[in-house]
Amino acid sequence: MHMQTLPLRALLVLGLWHTGRRGLASAPEVQDQPKKIAVVGAGIGGTAAAYYLRQEFGAGVKIDVFEPGNVGGRLATVKIKDYDYETGGSVIHPLNLHMKHFIERLGIPPRKDVPSKMAIFDGKELTFEESDWFIINFFRMLWRYGFSYIRMQMWVESILDKFMRIYQYQQFGYSFSSVERLLHAMGGDSFLTLMNQTLEETMMAEGFSQFFLNNIVAPVTRVNYGQSVRINGFVGAVSLAGTDSGLWSVDGGNKRVCSGLLYHSKSELISAKVTSISVKVRPSKTGTTSTFYEISYVGESGSAHSLYDIVVIATPLHEGMSDITFSGFSPPIPSHYPGRYHQTVSTLVHGLLNVSYLGTTEPASEFMVSDILTTDLKDLAFNSLSSLNPVHTPAGYKPSPASQTKVWKLFSSQPLSEEQLQRMFLSWDSVSETRWLAYPEYRVPYRKTPPFILHNRLYYLNAVEWAASAMEMSAISARNMALLAHHRWHGQAGKIDQEDLHTRIRGEL
Repeated sequence: MHMQTLPLRALLVLGLWHTGRRGLASAPEVQDQPKKIAVVGAGIGGTAAAYYLRQEFGAGVKIDVFEPGNVGGRLATVKIKDYDYETGGSVIHPLNLHMKHFIERLGIPPRKDVPSKMAIFDGKELTFEESDWFIINFFRMLWRYGFSYIRMQMWVESILDKFMRIYQYQQFGYSFSSVERLLHAMGGDSFLTLMNQTLEETMMAEGFSQFFLNNIVAPVTRVNYGQSVRINGFVGAVSLAGTDSGLWSVDGGNKRVCSGLLYHSKSELISAKVTSISVKVRPSKTGTTSTFYEISYVGESGSAHSLYDIVVIATPLHEGMSDITFSGFSPPIPSHYPGRYHQTVSTLVHGLLNVSYLGTTEPASEFMVSDILTTDLKDLAFNSLSSLNPVHTPAGYKPSPASQTKVWKLFSSQPLSEEQLQRMFLSWDSVSETRWLAYPEYRVPYRKTPPFILHNRLYYLNAVEWAASAMEMSAISARNMALLAHHRWHGQAGKIDQEDLHTRIRGEL
């Protein structure tokens, strides 16, 4: 039976969100907790996993987090002149409840809101430009696209309503053994159908025109995932949720959440690269045998290895992303799963924008557009162009017009040449380029996602990225992984892969 939506306010009234209480036939406390847990990767997924594993297994377990680079992973900042700027994941949706909980728990404030305006560029001119006035924007959209934009928001809202069910499941301690089961718990067969259709097919079946898809939807998917409307419908809906109002980010940079979670998890950060994971069987005091996982790693002090009861891999196991080898497993665990990660090049330019390149006749001194999205054209050099505000906005900070030198961020699939930059900018004094494999290539039909469970107590958190890659998706996967590891350690099968939450709540309340 599919769960009906329970108001989140009801859960808050019951005191479940912040206390983490679990009613519903909770199992008695079991004393044989694991002694050592390893988390491989210190991005948002890995640090959230360490945080939730601490909640589930208590203070007695030792948690080690392996990370050869900087804490934060694909959440990163770069310093230009006197300020730091976000280069990775930058915005968070107001309904991302895990991320909201994190900053409340860590005591980190959201970044001060700075006014912004959006425009859409077709390679020759700006086909749409936001005004400072909501009513003007509304009538511009209505004149050009009819009620399609409103209908799109309603369609995304209907998907978000289903998406929110996962928070209710997790509040009551439910976990899911695969990405497909987790998605089914959210939206039933309709979410699995979205995974097997392109966003274009899905929205045209809902009555949206190709004109609207090309001119409004494609620019959104290009800025968020660097890909066209031929991505799958589920990740497309996640992308379109980014058009909602109320988007926010973390003061000082989103990577601060990762550092804070690591601190609150009381984990030990091991600055080393994991090279291999093998399964080991050892005799126990009772005469039986116990299974452990041996992690081999290389750090500044050289090579080392250590045994763990539970291991969570929170880094992509795909070609170009990982070279961890697995040995001693039956059936064998592949080092690389099928599929590719999409390259996105983030170029930060501290310079003076050439507004005429955008085909506008508006004087640069009056051009206040901060986010320029692009339609899906093969010969267009970039996917998006945005003026950046510092990760910490000082008191009295106001965005400046394009007539002043400031920091612009360009997303592109390939590095930008000096000739291309010369067409877009009148001058610049610094250029910073970051190449990163940011998210998967979302092709349809989708392959079955990689498994959450690689072995008995070996888990793969990043499998969720093949449904959709986002900070909140990683946090949801981390919570699910901690619950799954806890229930499987203690044999609580009744809390795994169950979709009867609504029925049980009615029975117990």
